[in-house]
Amino acid sequence: MAEDLRSRTESSLTERVPDTAEDDLGSDLHTAHQRLNMGPSHPATHGTVKFLIELDGESIVDLDVQVGYLHRGFEKECESRSWYQAIPYTDRLNYNSALMANVGFCLTVEKLLALETPERCQWLRVLASELSRVGDHLTRCGATCLELQAMTPFLYGIEARELIWDLQEALCGARVTSNYVRIGGVRHDLPDGFGAVCRDNLARIRELLADFDSVVTRNRIFVDRLKGTGILSREDCIAYAVTGPLLRAAGVPLDLRKSEPYLCYEELDFDIPIGEVGDNYDRYLVCVEEMNQSLRIVEQCLRRLEMMGQGPVDSTDPRVRWPAKNRVFDGMEEMIQQFKSVTEGPRVPAGEAYGATESANGELGFYLVSDGSQKPVKVRCRPPSFANLQPLSRMVKGGLLSDLIPTFDLVNMIGGECDR
Repeated sequence: MAEDLRSRTESSLTERVPDTAEDDLGSDLHTAHQRLNMGPSHPATHGTVKFLIELDGESIVDLDVQVGYLHRGFEKECESRSWYQAIPYTDRLNYNSALMANVGFCLTVEKLLALETPERCQWLRVLASELSRVGDHLTRCGATCLELQAMTPFLYGIEARELIWDLQEALCGARVTSNYVRIGGVRHDLPDGFGAVCRDNLARIRELLADFDSVVTRNRIFVDRLKGTGILSREDCIAYAVTGPLLRAAGVPLDLRKSEPYLCYEELDFDIPIGEVGDNYDRYLVCVEEMNQSLRIVEQCLRRLEMMGQGPVDSTDPRVRWPAKNRVFDGMEEMIQQFKSVTEGPRVPAGEAYGATESANGELGFYLVSDGSQKPVKVRCRPPSFANLQPLSRMVKGGLLSDLIPTFDLVNMIGGECDR
């Protein structure tokens, strides 16, 4: 799909002809390279990351990416809390798509528990995850436009994201840090009237995406700023363990929802868009098409949930399920179970497990080790932002300083998961 959009764009635009004239003064001028510190507190870096840039005029000779300024010890925080208390920490990994981090962590804990969640719970988790993915991509594409001085499409993207956040708020009571997913289930079922509101919002989001597309996708300036910049080949993507839209933009159709399906993704009909050359323009096209595919998935989830009717959204396993309140008030055993569940949380069987999901940026993995107690012995997060940021120097070397900003935008490094 990205190839079709790219080919249509190429046919409607005249290719730029590079200036091949030699600068006779180049061999006569003896100038030193300039070293520039960008960040760690800079609006264009989208967080506390520092670039040490070596410049020859406005051309990037070398780039050293320095992370760690936001490090807050996410993994050690989780190891000092119960399994349940770690869930809100996963919200803070990626503030644009917190729900997907919740799902990834809980799926891995459930693997240790050998626990299967109810079917309705799985469809609810997919619906919540895909709404979150659309919100993340809207932020990425909107910010790219904003930092290329295109304010109007940024406002289209932010309006669409607000509609997504309205749905998340209706679903779980929060717009950003969601905390909707539970070990063994979700917090609650869909609220009354959610389906109608969701369909209205999706229709408006599609209108805004069409406006967004009409303003920037074939815009001469936008195309010139993105096409041919930030190129990363498929070989380099694989060598650096790059995943997500960056990998698919290079022509590799790897998506864990298809290659290693989890929850109910096997039952859904959606496509995996891929690019051709792996430049910033391909990444933009892939993200836009992924939003359209996610909206398709949300609509399928709504239909399936409505056909399914009412049903359980939590496991009945007493290790993770609290007893009903009326039984707690009347029975000693239930009251003890409630007390132990609240004060200690579940005791996860001893063992280790790795679980991976397809987040908005790529493979988000959790490696968990349990000794059978109420706290994890080891929590290790495999965040896509950290791996995807490694080849940034290769992507921008030889390019212009101004190319760094849109490249970094479309890499979409999120400090919370990168500096975990």
